[in-house]
Amino acid sequence: MSANRPAAVVVLAAGEGTRMKSKTPKVLHSICGRSLVGHVVTAAESLDPAELVVVVGHAREQVAAHLADAAPGARTAVQAEQNGTGHAVRVALEQLAEQTGTPADGTVLVVCGDTPLLTGETLQALAATHAADGNAVTVLTAEVPDATGYGRIIRDEATGAVSGIVEHKDASDTQRAIREINSGVFAFDGKLLAEALSQVRTDNSQGEEYLTDVLGILRAAGHRVGASVAADHHEIAGINNRVQLAEARRMLNDRLLHAAMMAGVTVVDPGSTWVDATVSFEPDALLQPNTQLLGASHVAAGAEVGPGCTLTDTRVGEGAHVINTVANSATIGAEANVGPYAYLRPGTRLGPKAKAGTYVEMKNAEIGEGTKVPHLSYVGDATIGEYSNIGAASVFVNYDGLAKHHTTIGSHCRTGSDNMFVAPVTVGDGAYTAAGSVITKDVPPGSLAVARGQQRNIEGWVARKRPGSAAAEAAAKAAEDQGQEG
Repeated sequence: MSANRPAAVVVLAAGEGTRMKSKTPKVLHSICGRSLVGHVVTAAESLDPAELVVVVGHAREQVAAHLADAAPGARTAVQAEQNGTGHAVRVALEQLAEQTGTPADGTVLVVCGDTPLLTGETLQALAATHAADGNAVTVLTAEVPDATGYGRIIRDEATGAVSGIVEHKDASDTQRAIREINSGVFAFDGKLLAEALSQVRTDNSQGEEYLTDVLGILRAAGHRVGASVAADHHEIAGINNRVQLAEARRMLNDRLLHAAMMAGVTVVDPGSTWVDATVSFEPDALLQPNTQLLGASHVAAGAEVGPGCTLTDTRVGEGAHVINTVANSATIGAEANVGPYAYLRPGTRLGPKAKAGTYVEMKNAEIGEGTKVPHLSYVGDATIGEYSNIGAASVFVNYDGLAKHHTTIGSHCRTGSDNMFVAPVTVGDGAYTAAGSVITKDVPPGSLAVARGQQRNIEGWVARKRPGSAAAEAAAKAAEDQGQEG
């Protein structure tokens, strides 16, 4: 194991978070595509620890189920009663030793599960400082404008070394004036940590086992206690209420957009553009205002998305244009055009240079290269070949009340406006269908299908059935004018 690779990272995620005023456990509230604990676990995973342990307590089944999906490589340790941070770490180390058969031997990092802005780079710097200085414990600290609610870092006046941490509730007025705070993130020598935890007392205002007391215990035993100062104090901010949740979302979104722009993406209005941490871009992608990119969405080089788009788990091909569109689990091919006011549902695959136009909805549909569905249409459970054109107001009638059925339209077809394709049905290559047709039978290649009733005009109907109406008066005047012209 390398000097900086932790033997374990322990994530504290057992608290209830009552100030969130939510049925959802605090650590499962999400920002930018991940839960709060998901962001912390992602940062921890960047260190490639030998073991990653998340301490769960409140709503443990729900949190554990989330972690099994979001972080399958992580173990969970149960803190049945929330008796403080020291107790949580002790529980984690004891359960880890039971599961692996050996105690954590090496560096153990402890992080909080409600700090979504914490980065892997900062944790790596903490681990590196801990190893380089040979500390028994290294605390991640930060200078903050307002330290209310945080534990204060107490330093030795002569050496500047960390002599202890005092919780806000237990701090004197002089200590509360200190602006260097404890982040709740530590790097420990694993063996010394386990020994010190057995000595932690509960004689404090909360009657809990404070992890911060370990620093004083180790220092009193003659061990070195150091600190690593975070470059940005926002990274250590914990989330305790919905206001802080929104503030963290804004900061993380700004960070993600900044990284995208520095990598060559144009973001016209960062203030109205929102992206998840799992979104990816290529250089020269362009994001217009009021755009949300969520999940595993990807925007290729030269593609333009927005304004007014919400894309979830959607891939946008090179040079494509997408405007005023909602898309979920769709693929948009290179140089394709989508919108305005289009809805691409799961399973939609637009080929290169294809078009899904105004007020078009698609679901589980594969659209070939150059094919256009320009206006006011629904295409569901369908395959359309290359360079076909689907007339306005067309509906692919795919559901019979019990099951979904498939429609196939060939290449180079021209279908009329106001067509109904009643699945299962196939229209062969090069075929045409007449406007207003209800297509219930297969159309052979190169054929013209006409499926509509003959028009019949009943003259004088309005005058007889709607006498005195505006329509009757207009018709009478038109007949009079025609008579004069004749």
